[in-house]
Amino acid sequence: MCYSAQVEQELKSLEEYYDCNIDWDGFEEIFALRLEDSSIKIAKALELNFLNPKTPVQERIKALIDRYNSLKEMEWQKIVFEQKKRLADAERTLKTKQTKKALNDQRIATDKIESHLRRLADLKRTNLLERDERIFPFWYAPIVISDGKQRKLIAARYHCRPPGKPAFFDRKFDGLYNARRDNLQKFWGELFEYKHALMRIRSFWENVSLHTFERRELAPDEKEQNVVLHFNPRPQQSMDVACLWSKWEQEGERSLLSFAAITDEPPEEIAVTGHDRVVITIKPDYIGEWLSAASTADRYFHMFDDRYRPFFEHRKAA
Repeated sequence: MCYSAQVEQELKSLEEYYDCNIDWDGFEEIFALRLEDSSIKIAKALELNFLNPKTPVQERIKALIDRYNSLKEMEWQKIVFEQKKRLADAERTLKTKQTKKALNDQRIATDKIESHLRRLADLKRTNLLERDERIFPFWYAPIVISDGKQRKLIAARYHCRPPGKPAFFDRKFDGLYNARRDNLQKFWGELFEYKHALMRIRSFWENVSLHTFERRELAPDEKEQNVVLHFNPRPQQSMDVACLWSKWEQEGERSLLSFAAITDEPPEEIAVTGHDRVVITIKPDYIGEWLSAASTADRYFHMFDDRYRPFFEHRKAA
């Protein structure tokens, strides 16, 4: 289902590749809203576009990022301080008596200190790492769309809320980042053939059951466990993932741009791992036709079947 993806987010490169215009105002709006709404998640790779702003809108976005990072730094410094005190109290207790509470406090405090120190270090870091490009459902990422006149690079949420649905719909159905090919003309009928987009990715991650991955049955009394697999195309390449997008509007509510990746039955090398979906990629020759959404369903299904099919190598995620 592509629950997580490594997405290219260098805006100027995407602008050149897709021959599109960047919706700078839309990106500014999302960065501003993040200061008010903690549910808005943005990858560091997107923030890095604004390290050296060259226009007024880019300068405003950088100021929004700096303000957000300052607030996060204060929040995380406070957590580190509190957890260091918790750790010291636990270790003081353990010197005289080993209690379950003290052991739990020691473990939890140590983990939280380490994780928040890493987050604090990441706030200052300016070099791009693989993990900086990773997005998850409900995170915002750049996608390219066409409004009928021009192609636009917009910021949209990776979890699609179809038009006309209530605001709670996407929380009730938490898998709406995945638009199954066999459901495009049914559930997704209001968007398929009308609202097409592309997301450019390098790799993706999937959840599978451990026993399925190991090709065995659950042992008696064994609880099901999850393992995360990281899939990389071989040869290594960036891929244009076919997506559907929605502009959701409702009176009295904030409008929402969102999208879902279209998925299909997996190739053998993914199926044997225990996962049952793979994202559908679009060949470069079809990009313009896909985005224009002016062809027929049969033509789009032909594009899906005619996609380039790299071998997907997998490894367990750290």
